Amino acid sequence: MLSFDEALEKLLAGCRPVTETKAMPTLAAAGRVLAEAQYSTLSVPPLDNSAMDGYAVRAADVTAPGTTLPVSQRIPAGTVGTTLQPGTAARIFTGAPIPAGADAVVMQERCEHAGESVVINHLPKLGEHIRRAGEDVAPGAQILAAGARLRPQDTAFAASVGLATLPVLRRVRVAVFFTGDELRMPGEPLPPGAIYNSNRFALVALLERLGCEVRDLGLVPDRLDATRAALRAAAADNDLIITSGGVSVGEEDHIKPAVEAEGRLDMWKIGIKPGKPLAFGAVNAGGKECAFIGLPGNPVSAFVTFVTLVRPFVLRLSGVDRVRPKSYLLRADYDWQRPDARREFLRALTNEQGGVELFASQGSGVLSSCVQADGLVDNPPGQAVARGDLVRFIPFSELLN
Repeated sequence: MLSFDEALEKLLAGCRPVTETKAMPTLAAAGRVLAEAQYSTLSVPPLDNSAMDGYAVRAADVTAPGTTLPVSQRIPAGTVGTTLQPGTAARIFTGAPIPAGADAVVMQERCEHAGESVVINHLPKLGEHIRRAGEDVAPGAQILAAGARLRPQDTAFAASVGLATLPVLRRVRVAVFFTGDELRMPGEPLPPGAIYNSNRFALVALLERLGCEVRDLGLVPDRLDATRAALRAAAADNDLIITSGGVSVGEEDHIKPAVEAEGRLDMWKIGIKPGKPLAFGAVNAGGKECAFIGLPGNPVSAFVTFVTLVRPFVLRLSGVDRVRPKSYLLRADYDWQRPDARREFLRALTNEQGGVELFASQGSGVLSSCVQADGLVDNPPGQAVARGDLVRFIPFSELLN
């Protein structure tokens, strides 16, 4: 069996990221992958400005608390005042440019209005409550790196330096279909031996959350000809095909011979639990190749295999640079004395005491464990855990986006 790390490296090594780009309005670019690094052409903030509502002064004019100064001007945000004359103060508001001559701002809570004057009840320091020009961004500074998956704060940052559009990579096109004559859709009758197709709901939603353009081809009959036809249709205009089920070697498992007939296939047994079987290869499509990944059919196995192995592949295919999730060391509030020889991804819940607990049932068919958990404990092969040990926890917030 391949180790988890070996399998992930093979997947990423076989990935061919999309390259087509388009200019997109910055307002609509969140969630897209940035194609080129972006640089600022201006300073942020563009001018020295006030961090507070208050009074701009020359610090040397305030020799003691209780100093009274005439108010010579009023400077709201968006306007530029005149030079501050010695011995005067300027009423100023948050974000307004500091007038020439002023070197400090006294917040209004430390001042008292006195007609056309102000009483300053605080000795200001030079530069107090002044945000300097360029202290956030200097001209020429890189603000966003290529391969970044743009978050709302990223597009806000781009807007702050005046970028109206951003170059982004096109969305990855992923075709999905599902094999298993026992599968039914919710709302359909459920005869004996049949089950509802929960993997369809999980995989489509997971791919959409990763920003993919998903083509759902639905359920494919358990026949070799039908599976081959589905692969050809899926490969025609997509970057990746993902299937669920049929990756074993039983008489009704047609994924392996179908992919081998339409392209090429590696089938791996991976030392992970839940999971183990994974198919990776490509389907020929008119002179090009469409990547293929076949997932196991058990719902928890399909879910865990997707978030740990397929997700990094899809992100890299999308052009994302950082594809591995962050993990955190947490205190184990459980005992795990019968570890598996494979690397285990255990469904776990965090608690208010800062520890992590395991979901009671870790079976590969227990989908409720994924619903109620907050993430996965990444447990090394053969690693027993005693209460109080530190374990590596990967929250679903890292794995589902």
